[in-house]
Order: sequence, then structure tokens, then C-alpha cells
Amino acid sequence: MTIQETKDQVIQEFSQFTDWEDKYRHLIQMGKALPVFPSGFQTDDYKVNGCQSQVWLKADLDGNRVVFLADSDAFIVKGLVALLLRIYSGQTPADILAFPPDFLKEIGLDQHLSQNRTNGLAAMVKKIKTYAIGYQMVLQRSGKG
Repeated sequence: MTIQETKDQVIQEFSQFTDWEDKYRHLIQMGKALPVFPSGFQTDDYKVNGCQSQVWLKADLDGNRVVFLADSDAFIVKGLVALLLRIYSGQTPADILAFPPDFLKEIGLDQHLSQNRTNGLAAMVKKIKTYAIGYQMVLQRSGKG
């Protein structure tokens, strides 16, 4: 599925909820569905700076696609990172870098998160994009990108 198709699917999914409590519950469920994040990676090397909660984000290159694993110690934040991974994980570095996180505004998250969570969300997006830049360079050097 392309990044745009995934975005459209997420927007459609969230549009089914009229109440913000339902959207928060959905985010929490998304977080609970994340694959187990190995505790050995819950280190400063993978920690996302700028988040009030603890967030860890790990990326690996699978062929020419970036695959992310993540975890958080807070339910809503874990759901937010799950949402980001749903959009960005499994995409090429170029697609990640070219795709703005405007879907967050389209589903209304920008108006329903505290300032601290909004800042943390921006830090997560920045970390995802930083990984994409690094892997794009790796692919270019290897002649695959």
C-alpha cells in the first residue's frame, strides 16, 4: 500500500468517530496492537528527545524500505507513535521525506492534544524523518537509491 493510500485509510477510519473520547480509545487500541518492543532497545540510543513521556523508536532498512519499531510508557503516546508507524513504516526513505504529517491535522489531532503531546508528536516525526535521511544516504552510497 502506498503512503497516500494508508493516509486515506487512516483519515477514513478516524472520520467514523464523532466523539473525541472514541478517537482516543482508538489510538490507545492502536498502541496496544504495536509489536513488542525489545526491552534491550529501551535505551537512550533509541529514545525520542522532546517527548514528555518516554518514547523509543528504532528503524531498520529492509531492502529499500524503512521499518520502524516503537514503544512508549504512556497509552495515548503509544497510540500516537503507532499511528505514525502505520503511515511511515514500510515506506522508502524518499517517500517518508516527501510526505508531510498533514494527516494529523486532517483527523483533528492538532486541536485535541495538549501542547506537550503536540511537541512530542513533532519530535517523533522529526526522528522518523532523521532515520529516513540516514537510510536514504545509505541507499544512495550503495547505488540502490
